[in-house]
Amino acid sequence: MKNKLIPFILFSFVLGLLSLTTSCGKNNSFSKKHLSFSLDTLVFDTVFTTIGSTTQQFKIYNNENKTLVIEEIELMGGTNSFFRMNVDGISQNIIKDTKILGNDSLFAFIEVTLTTNGQTLPLIIEDSIRFRTNGVDQYVKLAVWGQDAYFHYKDLNEGTWANDKPHVIYGYAAVDSAKSLTIPAGTQIHLHKNSLLYVYKSTLHVEGNLGNEVVFKGDRLEQMYQDVEGQYYGIYFHEAKESTINYAIIKNGTSGIHVYSNDNANPNYTLTVSNTKIFNHSRYGIFIYSGGKVKAENCIISKCSTHALIVLEGGDFNFNHCNLLGYGNSQSPAVGISNFYNDFFNGTTNVGSINEGKFYNCIITGNLSSEFAIDTIQMNGVNLSFDIKNCLIRSEINYTDAFYQDILWNDNPLFEDTAQGDFLFTTNSTLNANGIVTTVTNDIYGSPRNNPPDIGAVELN
Repeated sequence: MKNKLIPFILFSFVLGLLSLTTSCGKNNSFSKKHLSFSLDTLVFDTVFTTIGSTTQQFKIYNNENKTLVIEEIELMGGTNSFFRMNVDGISQNIIKDTKILGNDSLFAFIEVTLTTNGQTLPLIIEDSIRFRTNGVDQYVKLAVWGQDAYFHYKDLNEGTWANDKPHVIYGYAAVDSAKSLTIPAGTQIHLHKNSLLYVYKSTLHVEGNLGNEVVFKGDRLEQMYQDVEGQYYGIYFHEAKESTINYAIIKNGTSGIHVYSNDNANPNYTLTVSNTKIFNHSRYGIFIYSGGKVKAENCIISKCSTHALIVLEGGDFNFNHCNLLGYGNSQSPAVGISNFYNDFFNGTTNVGSINEGKFYNCIITGNLSSEFAIDTIQMNGVNLSFDIKNCLIRSEINYTDAFYQDILWNDNPLFEDTAQGDFLFTTNSTLNANGIVTTVTNDIYGSPRNNPPDIGAVELN
């Protein structure tokens, strides 16, 4: 909403009839400034049903010398809200013309009662309180956990998460420096808008099994949200120690997996991803930035609105038997590789090395005429090493560099149903038996691989 200053009101001096004594009014002009608050989000961290919560509070500050008039205080959910508010002793959904003296404050007291009425509540129930001063609206958010789950609100995590009920991330769940978190098979993880699982100079192990995968998705459970992208940010690795993700489903976020840089003390991969489906993200499936190192086997990454895989400012990657696919709304290639980044804010170009750039037995295709792009800068001290063998690649340019070997340029993989995310293929597909001998003995569905194997994450048997 645009800021709008209403004219501030001047209370004129009222002069009485002249007599032997003269009465004089006092200037009661009010501040034209706005409020500040002790918090921006009030979170109830316990599940309540049918009975009222304990009362929580926050403070409303006038940091100016003059009195400030709050024209309206409104609980936005109104009579349908699960929340109740009391400000300055008044318990109403709309409170008008509340004054705070200069350099003073008020308390707002909030309670919540959840009544299920035979319905399943959302994982997180939100509302907000609107404060209007001098025509400007400010908000304090309210949130309460609506179902029985493990809730993470800007907390630190280590050890092993239980999988007997869902985990819900609001803001972030962090694994702090030198700590380790294990997420066992069958764990359901729901992330709120813009939330992320943040692995900071630490270790994450996601240990799913075939048929009992670890699932990452948004916290909106309605059917209409089942295929909505951008519901949360993703899993962010910041100079992480050696981490693994096996048999996971990561869907409907912004950047499914984001790997920033690498722990200098770790000679191995920052992250190894295997037997995992990553799809329907508003930006990237996997984002490798500024030196991150990723190994991926038996992964299907598809329907991302920018890239299935992007490498920016260098980094290492080793992908074997992976499907890196478009088929979404993207106008960018499924795979984009660059060892530099133009920092427009600072007017600099940052360049990094790609010491390992390997694609074996991979499918890189989609709806565009080109789904594969490499753009690099060569300079002293920068290493570029690519090794691309036995892949199906859709590209307007059939590259002839020596590191491309046995490439199926622009062949149709003959997938069963790309619109529905069915990437099985028919027996007459050129994917069949055209792979290079591999150490990946089973496909993403547990079927044994033939010799020679099929190209991609799926093996025909």
